[in-house]
Amino acid sequence: MTPRESDHDLPNTEQEPVTFVDKRKIDPETGEPREGDAVPEPFAGTGAAPQPGSVDSEEAVEAEVEEDPRDTQVAELTSDLQRLQAEYANYRRRTDRDKQSVIDNAKASVVSQLLPVLDDLERARQHGDLETGPLKAVADKLAGVFTNIGLATFGAVGDTFDPAIHEAVSHEGDGSQPVVGILMRPGYKLGDRVLRTAMVGVVDAVQESDAPASEEQ
Repeated sequence: MTPRESDHDLPNTEQEPVTFVDKRKIDPETGEPREGDAVPEPFAGTGAAPQPGSVDSEEAVEAEVEEDPRDTQVAELTSDLQRLQAEYANYRRRTDRDKQSVIDNAKASVVSQLLPVLDDLERARQHGDLETGPLKAVADKLAGVFTNIGLATFGAVGDTFDPAIHEAVSHEGDGSQPVVGILMRPGYKLGDRVLRTAMVGVVDAVQESDAPASEEQ
């Protein structure tokens, strides 16, 4: 083995010199701050705090907001308040409806008991007893009171017969087109409520084609 070959085979025991760079901002000997030193890079370890404005920082803030128990409590209280307001509004509507129903029933009860008086006044008017005198003034005032509270009369000769509001006492014809032929007693309504049906006699409506034939005879 030649000396040259042995030199190549031996491991190189020489090592490069190790140098250290002192990056401290304050000189340990003088205590003065150093100028021109590079600011060391922040350690990007697993426990490093997220930098402001980064995606991790925004996600952390959003998670903190979502998990804030105060926001959950506010949402629950708001939902309870809205539910109570809806229940109160329904209660007010139901109470107002019940009050109006009680008022309407009271009116209907009183007016129903006075309908015979109206019948007597109507018969007196038909006989001419209400054309003059103090009874005419009383009848007019009473009629004005009933009109103001919403009482209305119905039933007239020629009206289409309606079994819901007409009480048929007699019926002439085949019933193909029944109409009111005779009004024996008027009916009364208080608003949409029927207080008394009209008592009528029912006949068949006269066809237009039958009118010339009856005239020729």
